Amino acid sequence: MSDDVLTERARVQSGIEGRTLVDILADTVREHGDRPAYSDKHHVPEGESWRTLTWAQTRELALDVAAGLVELGVAPGDTVAIMATNRIEHYVADIAAVHAGATPMSIYNTLAPEQVAYVAGHARPAVVFVEDAAYRDRWATALDEVDSVRRVVRLDADWDELVAAGTAYRAAHPGEVEARAAALAPDSPATILYTSGTTGHPKGVVMTHHNVLYETMSTQEAAGLTGAQTGVSYLPLAHIAERVLGLYGPQAQGSHMHAIGDPTQLLAALGEVHPTAFFGVPRVWEKIRTGLTAKLAADPDPANRAMVEESMAAALAWVEAQEVGGTMTPEIEAAYRAADERILGFLKLLLGLDQVTWAGSAAAPMPVDVARFMAGLGLKVYDVYGMTETCGAVTANGPGGFRLGTVGRANPGMEVRLGEDGEILVRGPVNTPGYYRQDDATRALIDDDGWLHTGDIGTLDDDGFFAVVDRKKELIITSAGKNVAPSNIESYLKESPLIGHAMAIGDNRPYVVAILTLDGEIAPLMAQQLGIEFTDLADLAAKPEIRAMVQQSVDAANARLSRPEQVKSFELLPVEWTAESEELTPTLKLKRRVVNAKYSDVVDRLYG
Repeated sequence: MSDDVLTERARVQSGIEGRTLVDILADTVREHGDRPAYSDKHHVPEGESWRTLTWAQTRELALDVAAGLVELGVAPGDTVAIMATNRIEHYVADIAAVHAGATPMSIYNTLAPEQVAYVAGHARPAVVFVEDAAYRDRWATALDEVDSVRRVVRLDADWDELVAAGTAYRAAHPGEVEARAAALAPDSPATILYTSGTTGHPKGVVMTHHNVLYETMSTQEAAGLTGAQTGVSYLPLAHIAERVLGLYGPQAQGSHMHAIGDPTQLLAALGEVHPTAFFGVPRVWEKIRTGLTAKLAADPDPANRAMVEESMAAALAWVEAQEVGGTMTPEIEAAYRAADERILGFLKLLLGLDQVTWAGSAAAPMPVDVARFMAGLGLKVYDVYGMTETCGAVTANGPGGFRLGTVGRANPGMEVRLGEDGEILVRGPVNTPGYYRQDDATRALIDDDGWLHTGDIGTLDDDGFFAVVDRKKELIITSAGKNVAPSNIESYLKESPLIGHAMAIGDNRPYVVAILTLDGEIAPLMAQQLGIEFTDLADLAAKPEIRAMVQQSVDAANARLSRPEQVKSFELLPVEWTAESEELTPTLKLKRRVVNAKYSDVVDRLYG
């Protein structure tokens, strides 16, 4: 380890030494207790748009719920499961479990009953919080099979009773919850996250308080996320990015988060909230680009379209001038300011992104064409890289240095390097101590020298910027021995607003083929504009005009690909892939093995 890395690590750790999430929250309440903490759309007071708790109210309610958990028999070290949408009670339940000395674990809402039963059997929670009766039904199998659960608390029916019981217990047993919270140590588990799992059973990733606090502080610094922010929380709280940005970071900064229970309402919520910081997985940024592109293309005035193109070119030049190695000139600055005043500021206002000072992306590499489109609005979307097992980001772009098409440089105090085969390896204070009750899997993840093997193939340039090529196990090696990164092909295919999802196939095959789906929102709008009559998405996918347009999109992608990468044939499916479907993870990443198995007949046909 270099002296610089050691110095940076010691500096970050000096600010969190011996501390836990309990200490960080108490500090924020002392300094900023009257600031708004969490808002949502449940039980909204008359005349208001949101229900809101301050930081002082959030902590006080969490202490009551913690006391309620203690009364229910939750012991220090027990696990507490939460399966609910993003709402105030979800955050409070999580914070409460911590203060009770337990380990909270948010469970993906999309898990099937048998998957819930597996997680419950593995983690053995003492108490389970669920959104409502429908969510409880998904726990029915687990509750029949697992004897650890003392109580199921429905947020829509049992919450007030639990709070009241906790309030009474605190009054009768003053200081008990505080004593439990004070007994926590930096290496105590702060959460266990069961990875969504593209194959097999999910693994429980243990995150300690030290992991969480180091990640929060180092990423905020690297990303330039300083001071209290206004944000939206819409990704599942079972996802590490949402926990860091929506749960842990706000506790440290005193930020105000608006919880979006239904992710389909995200764009509408942006228009209400106008966040100062916004994080989107690549698919969210793709959808924003697709929607705006469709609106701009619908303008019948060619002069307006030309003006927008010219303005976006000026903004792209302005962003590129700020990259490492770029040069800003007065002319570039003036051209951008004029373009922003003329039209770009209005477009950002239309998207609800006009107040954004920090925009980020992760979970999968951000397609560079999407990043460049956002740059054309004057938005620098800082791509970062990490995984659940590293408690989130280990590299980040930020105001201190960024380069489009990369995931940034190593965060302060983190060691990140490439293995002999190009695999990204990570060592540092954010690495998980291991998988919960799975020692063999932990040994496969972290080697004897402490390097965590990410499974991602990357590149590293002379300025220290990493880029992610693809998952190590997902690289296509054709029967001719050519190595092909499917994500590159898929990014080009999805540049078409018609195409919602794309999966390239070709491992051990003579050439590459693709399975495609239509974009469920944009494709119908385009069809209506073209006067194409259809009944549903399946009918639309069969229309010769649509298939011809998709073929043009494939041809356009092929023109930018090398011969071994080019798609020789494709199938346009009559269905859409969504977060609720089998084909995608909750963060909208492809489950490649599921697609290969589910559509094996399609693959055979494409190679027939």
